[in-house]
Amino acid sequence: TYKTEAHNNLNVQHNRQSKTPKIPSPFWVFLFHIKFLFLFLKKPTNHSLPYLHQKPTSSSSSSSSSSSTSTLIFDLMATSQQVEPEKHVYSVWAVPPDDVAARLRKLMDSLGSEFGGPKFDPHITVVGAVSLTPEDAVEKFRSACEGRKAYTATVDRVATGTFFYQCVFLLIHPTTEVVETSAHCCGHFGYKNSTPYMPHLSLLYADLTEDEKKKAQERASILDESINSLSFQVNRLALYKTDTKDTTLESWEKISECFLSPN
Repeated sequence: TYKTEAHNNLNVQHNRQSKTPKIPSPFWVFLFHIKFLFLFLKKPTNHSLPYLHQKPTSSSSSSSSSSSTSTLIFDLMATSQQVEPEKHVYSVWAVPPDDVAARLRKLMDSLGSEFGGPKFDPHITVVGAVSLTPEDAVEKFRSACEGRKAYTATVDRVATGTFFYQCVFLLIHPTTEVVETSAHCCGHFGYKNSTPYMPHLSLLYADLTEDEKKKAQERASILDESINSLSFQVNRLALYKTDTKDTTLESWEKISECFLSPN
């Protein structure tokens, strides 16, 4: 009897143990995670973000569903990691004719050798520094030049400013043609002046004291006695890359140029 009862007790314990759910071994847990990671990192083939707006067609297998999910995740990750197009600083200049430019460059070189400062091409700023991608800059420039006509620029006097890029310059009469050309081009570039437009042609870029500026101003009138009465036809506009942080101007370069229609 004792053996029979012990035997029955062992059977009961065995039945209870067989009904207890088995805990997965660490190996199978690890294998499951590996499979999930493989599905997650599976590289997409011909899917794209528009898939987000597609309706499911019919019931599909779990493997295709997992693949689609991983594809969407990959697309979203790729979209979020897209690099912004590189931008540069650009300006639009009104360029004087070659003979006038040669005269101005001679004056500018003389002032530069005496007071210092980098060399740059003679110009009247039409659109100030604006940050754009190269493609946008060229497209906006060409659009702004369409239908524009040549106009006259006349010097008022030699003047001085308050910062590096307006150290000594030729102040240009703000005629209707001069002001309207700037307003037209600024509109195409989406550029807004923080101060009223002051047309000018810089002669010297430098950080000088007020006394040095006054001396440079006087020297300009001595080096070219008739500079205060200079008048010339503007028949070209040019697009320049002009990083204003680069005071050496070594990175400045002409990107494009357009000829204005004759009057």
